[in-house]
Amino acid sequence: MFTVALVGPDGAGKTTICREIERTIPLPIKNVYMGVNLNSSNHMLLTTRLYRTIKYQLLGRKNKREPDTTGPPASCELRPRPQGRIKHLGFSLKSNLYTAGVISEEWFRQVLAWYFRGGGRNIVLFDRHFFCDYYASHVASNKRVLPLIRRVHGLMLEHLYPKPDLVIYLDAPAEVLFARKGEGTLTSLEQKRQDYLKLRALFKHFAVVDASQPAENVVREVVKLITDFYNVRVRDKVTVY
Repeated sequence: MFTVALVGPDGAGKTTICREIERTIPLPIKNVYMGVNLNSSNHMLLTTRLYRTIKYQLLGRKNKREPDTTGPPASCELRPRPQGRIKHLGFSLKSNLYTAGVISEEWFRQVLAWYFRGGGRNIVLFDRHFFCDYYASHVASNKRVLPLIRRVHGLMLEHLYPKPDLVIYLDAPAEVLFARKGEGTLTSLEQKRQDYLKLRALFKHFAVVDASQPAENVVREVVKLITDFYNVRVRDKVTVY
């Protein structure tokens, strides 16, 4: 089969649409969340589960839903670094450990995707995709200003990490996105929109769907895109043989 990535800024409705597609599409399909928000993850490493157990149960921290803005920033955003040698070293250590954890989760979920897809059993539907989410901040950005671990991460995503066969971008005006979730700013949301649109030049199969319309219309359009792509793949395979 093949892989499909449903991507877009916060508030585009990716997770809701993915669940509806998995429930309604007349094709064998598996949904894998490919983002950094652990509360949205349907698959994660055992070590990540252990970390969450320690953090929320043993240490008694409140398990509140984390916004997607905890993920990669827009290309126009720079995260401030603390002043002072000790604070800077602590920040660097935490950042390196976080990125190393992200890399581990990326490959774990990719292995799952290979397993689900193996033998042509399923279409794998990605809710978000690490390459698409990190492209602006870790791949296309000026690598000379990035910490070493993020440069390594960007190079890995660019040259080693498998890309989806079909990318469907859910687009909506920044005002609509902000009204839905109230996360980020109008400026950052608009910049993320532009960052995602730049991906069009990187993928042979890239489609844009208006996510400001009712959810049932979005689901219908996305299902048609996936079904049409499936039919073309099946037709080409039959032609080859």
